[in-house]
Amino acid sequence: MKFEDLLLETGGFGRFQILILIILCLPRINLPMHFLLHNFIAATPSHHCAIPHQEAFVNLTMEEVLLISIPRESDGTFSSCEMFSQPQFHLLLNSSLQSENKSIIQRCQHGWVYDHSQLTSTISTQWDLVCEQRGLNQATATFFFIGVTMGAVVFGYLSDRFGRKTMLLLSLVCSVVFGMLSAASVSYSMLAITRTLTGVALSGVSLIVLPLAMEWVDIQHRTFTGILSSIFWSVGNMLLAMVAYLVREWHWLIVAVTGPCLLSIVCLWWVPESARWLIAKGKVKQAHRHLLRCARTNRRKDFAVSPEALTRMVTDKKPGGSYFYTSLFKTPVLRKISLCSGVVWFGVSFSYYGMSMNLTGFGLNIYLSQFVFGVIEIPAKMIMYVMVNRVGRRQSQAWTLILTGLCIGANIVIPKPLTALRSVVAIMGKGFSEAAFTTVYLYTSELYPTILRQNGMGYTSFVARLGGALAPLVFLLDEVWRSLPEVTYCSVAVCSGAVAFLLPETLNMCLPEGIEDVE
Repeated sequence: MKFEDLLLETGGFGRFQILILIILCLPRINLPMHFLLHNFIAATPSHHCAIPHQEAFVNLTMEEVLLISIPRESDGTFSSCEMFSQPQFHLLLNSSLQSENKSIIQRCQHGWVYDHSQLTSTISTQWDLVCEQRGLNQATATFFFIGVTMGAVVFGYLSDRFGRKTMLLLSLVCSVVFGMLSAASVSYSMLAITRTLTGVALSGVSLIVLPLAMEWVDIQHRTFTGILSSIFWSVGNMLLAMVAYLVREWHWLIVAVTGPCLLSIVCLWWVPESARWLIAKGKVKQAHRHLLRCARTNRRKDFAVSPEALTRMVTDKKPGGSYFYTSLFKTPVLRKISLCSGVVWFGVSFSYYGMSMNLTGFGLNIYLSQFVFGVIEIPAKMIMYVMVNRVGRRQSQAWTLILTGLCIGANIVIPKPLTALRSVVAIMGKGFSEAAFTTVYLYTSELYPTILRQNGMGYTSFVARLGGALAPLVFLLDEVWRSLPEVTYCSVAVCSGAVAFLLPETLNMCLPEGIEDVE
């Protein structure tokens, strides 16, 4: 007897499964509010060098003070990182006479003045993470994703060893603790450490929520579950834009997005441990109790499967044994799946966060850009619900990644003045990128057997978060060549999409229970 047969005995997809999905949607909504929080807490408003003895220019307007104190860039805007060593009063007579004498231009000596019209306070304005310190500002996101990367290894193994629910609760509790410590940071070093630890904790939430839901639903509703979970992510994207719009101070913004984790902790007590995992570990009495509860909630009073029958369900040659990440590479088919899925996950995450963290290049303010990006994702996911069931997981995964790369590449060659066309292409690219992310979560959870599923998700999440950690740093390559970041994102997306063709198809297949099912 397969576990899918047991689910049919308990009523298939009923009230029990719907309640689980509703409860697990809460942490899923909360995830993007942390993962994309960098867009707002580290946003850099327009700024210029602080001008010393500005009170001496009482007869000049602010525009005239800037004119004689700050050099202009080639596009006519005032420089953000340079100032004149002495006031250039002759520019009041003819502002077009910009001096070519570089010796009178110097870096900012007295700090910076920021435009607070959109952002009251960010880590950029609090610790002057601009100009020469710009790299530290971008590194904040990298520190967070390094934490997520480490957490993927830890929670992937622990959730296969000690259970999905236990580790999900632990990760939520740690997320609250480290999130609040981040909000209380009094130095950049403290923020970097606490955001890294928050990433470790949230990695468990990201890693466990979908597999826990997937292991309680039947074959016919796996796609629906995966797409629905992904839609909740998009809802979180939109909510982040609204919360950030209302809370403009970065300390309180972190508190606002961390608070919902407390609600998730309370609600999670109702969600049972995965019966599929319990059976795989030989804990048949607990599994039977949860299955009986499932049947009663689904109003199936004729559930008559005994604990003895569950004992006879053999999931592997080593039932209940311990597995580690090395098990993913010991057999030929699993090895190929692990190597290829690692490349795909890296490409998906790298291109997705590369686009999601480039809000200023969208032509709208950052709040509207964040909201529009969230809205764009929902129709992409609706289309994927049809596509993954019609053309299969493999084709959907490969082509969404390739098309993401092509859209990024197209915006490299489209002239800057064609802003409308560039925006449309960017919107399409964001849609394809989200479609690729939606598919990869569903696809990966179907590729690995139950006894190794969380190890597999942990490994792929580890590789993906490496992509997420590198994505914000790639923006710094624009100092080498302005289009180099886009070329990098495009190349990685197309190449990883091509690798996806090497993975096996899982459409309408039973979830593998043991390693021999995969081989």
